[in-house]
Amino acid sequence: MAFLQDGEHLFVVDLTYITSQETVDQLVPSHMAFIERGYASGQFLASGAKVPRTGGVIIARGKSVSDIEALITGDPFHMAGVAKYRITQFDPSNVAAALK
Repeated sequence: MAFLQDGEHLFVVDLTYITSQETVDQLVPSHMAFIERGYASGQFLASGAKVPRTGGVIIARGKSVSDIEALITGDPFHMAGVAKYRITQFDPSNVAAALK
């Protein structure tokens, strides 16, 4: 796949807030700086809030689950303990033409 390099996989990072929305909102600016760094490094391909806003989703690329886990430790949401994370690795067998 054109957007994956040798040995890379895709990951769905599913965040669920475990504290009040007020606490989460205080950390949004620093979380967004973390997200911007993920795009700048090429590791993040898509991201956004869940609807309703109970957390968020990040589509990331990397070599292993442990690489993504290490990356997530830099998220201010993770550092402050306001979200729990579920990471799912997948290897796409089909993609939209725009991604080929």
